[in-house]
Amino acid sequence: MLDAAIETMTEDDEKPILPSDRGGHYRWSGWLSRVGNARLTQSMLRKTCSPDNAAREGFFGRLKTAVFYPGGWRSTTIAQFVEAMNPDLRWCNEKQIKGSLGYLSSIEYRESLGLTT
Repeated sequence: MLDAAIETMTEDDEKPILPSDRGGHYRWSGWLSRVGNARLTQSMLRKTCSPDNAAREGFFGRLKTAVFYPGGWRSTTIAQFVEAMNPDLRWCNEKQIKGSLGYLSSIEYRESLGLTT
């Protein structure tokens, strides 16, 4: 999957950051050489930080189920994919109501703290 994604990138594309856990395949020399040769940045969570990982895995799992899997993305460029995902990411980040924020959206929560105008 990594090789297929790398093949779609051009020199002009902004290089994505690859978030990962500390699983063995992310430390495997073959993976690391592919990431290095493609000049990608790998980002790992802190050790024993499962709450961060669980939230991220849940978010991306729901996003993939709702948006990614139903689409046919093979001939899609990274720019087209970002454009297609942007409305969903914005909704999740700005408008989705979250129980952890007192059943407010992120924007409403920031406003309630006086952090935005």
